[in-house]
Amino acid sequence: MAEVVDVRARVLAANEEAAAQLRRDFSESGALVLNLISSPGSGKTTLLEATVRALGGRLRLAGIEGDIATERDADRLRALGIPAVQILTGGACHLDARQVRKVIDEAHLPGFDILFIENVGNLICPTSYDLGEDFKVALVSVTEGDDKPFKYPAIFARAGVTVVTKVDLLPHVTFDLAAVKEQLASLNPTGKVVLTSARTGEGIPDWCALLEQSLAVKRKAMA
Repeated sequence: MAEVVDVRARVLAANEEAAAQLRRDFSESGALVLNLISSPGSGKTTLLEATVRALGGRLRLAGIEGDIATERDADRLRALGIPAVQILTGGACHLDARQVRKVIDEAHLPGFDILFIENVGNLICPTSYDLGEDFKVALVSVTEGDDKPFKYPAIFARAGVTVVTKVDLLPHVTFDLAAVKEQLASLNPTGKVVLTSARTGEGIPDWCALLEQSLAVKRKAMA
């Protein structure tokens, strides 16, 4: 057992080193970088599509998509006119910083103001791996049930922002929004919560304003 723990420690240490270099590079470029984490089907890519439609004319956006197979999510972002690169993990349940470093070096992404890293869909594995991001974004859809924050506390405690998606379906599902907000406040008192529906557009302006404000704060701190 000690050997297994030691191997994991070495893997995480190597990841931290790569993440630190990524963070330095992102700071030098003044780019805001987000690591989106959620269970499959929560609406990560759909949220990004709505974000591109809202901000694409004002900011330079780019995406890195993590999946076990297919380039479908990257294709969806490319169709909206932004550069997007797919990382296929071949079975691994998360992205790591070395993968992100490699794909950025090889893809030669053009300059960007905001980089969205859409992690492999699950609420456990991606949580421990720093990708050099400015903050993690956790998503939970109203169709998943209102017990997710306390069932998966690590990600919701670490996420700078939690986005509740598909809120247009609230009248049709059993989802105690007040209880979810209480869980999130308990796990992460300083975390922000945004309610969105990519289908109706509800909350998308608030989400985009949060991104623009975060970018401005980062660049002001660098000045």
